[in-house]
Amino acid sequence: MALAPIGLASEHHYPCESCGADLRFAPGQTRLVCDHCGHVQDIPQATGQGRAVLVELPLEDGLRARLPEEIIDERRTLSCPNCGASIEFEGERHATECPYCATPVVADTGTRRLIKPQGVVPFEITEEQARAALSRWLRGLWFAPSGLSRYARKGRRMTGIYAPFWTFDAQSRTAYSGQRGDYYYETRSVRVNVNGRNETRRQQVRKVRWHAVRGRVARAFDDVLVYAARSLPPTYIDALRPWDLGALRAYQPDFLAGFEAEGYTVELHEGHHLARAQMMHVIQSDVRRDIGGDEQRIGHLDPEFSAETFKHVLLPVWTAAYRYRGQSYRFVVNAQTGQVRGDRPWSAWKIGFAVLLAALVIGVGIYLNETGAFQR
Repeated sequence: MALAPIGLASEHHYPCESCGADLRFAPGQTRLVCDHCGHVQDIPQATGQGRAVLVELPLEDGLRARLPEEIIDERRTLSCPNCGASIEFEGERHATECPYCATPVVADTGTRRLIKPQGVVPFEITEEQARAALSRWLRGLWFAPSGLSRYARKGRRMTGIYAPFWTFDAQSRTAYSGQRGDYYYETRSVRVNVNGRNETRRQQVRKVRWHAVRGRVARAFDDVLVYAARSLPPTYIDALRPWDLGALRAYQPDFLAGFEAEGYTVELHEGHHLARAQMMHVIQSDVRRDIGGDEQRIGHLDPEFSAETFKHVLLPVWTAAYRYRGQSYRFVVNAQTGQVRGDRPWSAWKIGFAVLLAALVIGVGIYLNETGAFQR
C-alpha cells in the first residue's frame, strides 16, 4: 500500500495502517515504524518500487529565479532569536523550542518561498546510539563539569533534525601563468666558532632558480558541499565531516517522518560564492602540481566554468541543547557517522585543582632539590 502524507503538504506525518497513529522513520532502515502499536510499513521508493530520480538543477535557472513552480514550496518559518536557525512549523503548531539552543520560539503568520530539497541522506544511527556517542565525547573532555555529563545522560531526548546544504557540480578549465622554482646549491666558505676557535668551513647553500611558466588545467567538480544555514558555527560543520554523499536518496517526505527540518538561510547565490571559493582552492592545488618544481608562484588564474548544476539536500544530525547551572550548552552528532561536536564546557574548580596540584608538585621538586634529596 502506498503511503500518503496527511494534512498540509509541508507536514511529514503518516498514518499507521493498523491504528492510525503517526509513523516515524526508522534510522538505518527503509521502513516507517508506529511507536503506538509497533506496526511496520515499508517506504515504497526506498525498497525499489518506483524509485525516484535524484535531480540536478541548472545553476543559471536557480540564480535567475527561473525554476519551475513545482520546485518551489511555501513554508511557515521563524528565525530563532538566539542562534538564527530557521525553524519550520507544521499544521497548527505555533510554538516550539529551537533544536540547536533550546530557546523558545513562537511562530508568526508569515511564510517563505523555498527551493524544495532534491536529495536526503536518511538517518543511520538511532537516538540511543547518538546519546551514547555524546556521553563518550563528554567523558573524554578534560576539565568538563562532572554534573554536565550526568545531566546529559538522564534520558533527556535528543532532536533529530535534517540540516540544509547546497551541493554544486561544475566543469572547469583554467589558464594560468606563474613561475617555477628549482633548487640548486652553491658552495661557499664560512667562519664558524668551534670550541672557542674560529675555523673556515665549506658550506652548501640552497638557492632557487625561477622560470616563467604558462599552462592550463581542467577539473570536474562533483557535489561540492556548502552548509546552507548559520545556526551552527563553521567549526561544528567541519568537525562533522566527512559525509558520505553516495548515500543520498531522492527526496521523499517519508524519510522526514518523526524528524524536524531546518530551512536554509544561506541563499543560493551566497552558497554558490562559497562553493566557488572551495573550487578555486582545489584549482590552485592543481596549478601548483602542473607547474611542478620545488616551489611555485601563481601569478594569474583565468578560470572558466561550465555545465554548472546544484541541489538542495538535507543531511541528518541529532542535536541536544542543555541548560546546566544557568548556562546553555549545545551538541550535534552526525547521524550518519556518529561524529560529535559541541560547546566546550569548563569546570573552574577542576582547573583550579589542577593548577594547585601542579604548583604543589613543582614546589616539592624545588624543595627536594634544594635540600639535596636528589643527591647521592
